[in-house]
Amino acid sequence: MTIIPAIDIIEGNCVRLEQGDYSKISLYNKYPLGVAKQFEDAGLKRLHLVDLDGAKAGSVKNWKVLETIAGKTNLIIDFGGGIKQEKDVRIVFDSGAALATIGSIASENEIEFLKWIQEFGAANFFLGADVKNEKITIHGWQKITDIDLFDFIQKYIAQRINYIFCTDVSKDGKLQGPAIDLYKKIMEKFPDLNLVASGGISSLKDLEELKNIGCSAAIVGKAIYENKISLKELELFNSSF
Repeated sequence: MTIIPAIDIIEGNCVRLEQGDYSKISLYNKYPLGVAKQFEDAGLKRLHLVDLDGAKAGSVKNWKVLETIAGKTNLIIDFGGGIKQEKDVRIVFDSGAALATIGSIASENEIEFLKWIQEFGAANFFLGADVKNEKITIHGWQKITDIDLFDFIQKYIAQRINYIFCTDVSKDGKLQGPAIDLYKKIMEKFPDLNLVASGGISSLKDLEELKNIGCSAAIVGKAIYENKISLKELELFNSSF
């Protein structure tokens, strides 16, 4: 199972929010490149980079941070936040991202997202499914739609998207464990899906359990910054598989 460390960016700084609440910001580091290099030095290969300013504004803002990290590390970066138009997708790829992370637009403007899939290829998108009570949430988790999670996954598997990360918003930022039962249910319905767990991960035990139920990767953020899981532990976890 691949470990994907997360860096969330506001005004160029490395931060974390609790359950997507911009009033609950924790500043962890003013130098995202330094954090990214620490991940790389620990043997991690991937990076989940989130432009929180962009997510709020509805257009990509922190592409310079992406460009810097992509230019000075060998990390495989997925970048999201504010990707609403095709020009945003191009900025993300031109700035060095391997994958464009897509969220709300896949629910709100399916026609546009399908155009991007045709233009850039399904393999270049990392699709996020943020959920509450198995319903897709959008707009930074502020709006719960009537879109069923499993219908959503099925629809985009049919479009050759097979790399999806799922966040139970009730778990995110709480360090109380991931949504194991939800992920089990997803894997039972879609056994060939490359499912990436996100939210609530607080220990190596959580990672072991996620691997055992079939998750192909896990995004880890706050647990690293709060020293619940050390980079050395992640390095050893990676090397054991």
